[in-house]
Amino acid sequence: MSLYTWNSRTQVLDRLASYSGLEIVGWIIKPGKWAQVKATDSWNAYVHLVEVHSENQILKEKVELLRMELARLSEDAASVQRLERLLGFESPPDWSRSGARVIAHDFGPLGAVNSVIIDTGKFQGVLPNQPVVTPAGVMGRTFRTGLNFSSVLLLSDPNSRIPVISSETRVRGILSGKGYQKPLSLEYVHLNSSIEKGELLVTSGLAGIYPKGLPVARIEDILRSDISLFLIVEATPLVDFGSIEEVLVLQKSRNIKTNRSLGNY
Repeated sequence: MSLYTWNSRTQVLDRLASYSGLEIVGWIIKPGKWAQVKATDSWNAYVHLVEVHSENQILKEKVELLRMELARLSEDAASVQRLERLLGFESPPDWSRSGARVIAHDFGPLGAVNSVIIDTGKFQGVLPNQPVVTPAGVMGRTFRTGLNFSSVLLLSDPNSRIPVISSETRVRGILSGKGYQKPLSLEYVHLNSSIEKGELLVTSGLAGIYPKGLPVARIEDILRSDISLFLIVEATPLVDFGSIEEVLVLQKSRNIKTNRSLGNY
């Protein structure tokens, strides 16, 4: 009775019971709350990682698209530079030019002829035996022509013959092909000729197929023969046949009769 009276006045026992119960409840609830927080944090982290993964995938796709776009722009820039060089080529007097793209190659050890195929033909005014050139120099001549496509006989083909003249010593000769990846041969150069190594060979204008003055090749080697009246002269073409993508086809602006006996030149 005294304890009850004392407690009613001081409420010490009530506060102790309240604190004890609160501590008990707190210790029971605290582990559960900790587990809840950890579970929530883990879930949020998982969701965040999923979002990051998705963002990474999107960014990777964007990077790949940008790489493709950069490659396309680089190719376009290179194409523009090549086309600018083509446009800068001045046609000889009485000749006009038309552009064409190389769409196929047919040269190598197994090739019947050293040639390329271009995407212009008779519908575009292309006929056989028309010069095909690049800003670097002569590539060859049209060989067979279809309605929309033509084959170009390259300088390296054994059937190719071009009358040329050296740029400095003015020695004339016939430049002929010897096959794939073989040097060109300058034929009918007399033993007493003053031709020199390193000279540039340009078209002489004979035979009527090629206009005069187009660069063709550069002399690489000169040898003397003990059994021939002519020098053995080797030359390297100025055009890299395997890397050319666009060419110019030259056409006579007016009708000029050609010498049929030199038609193969």
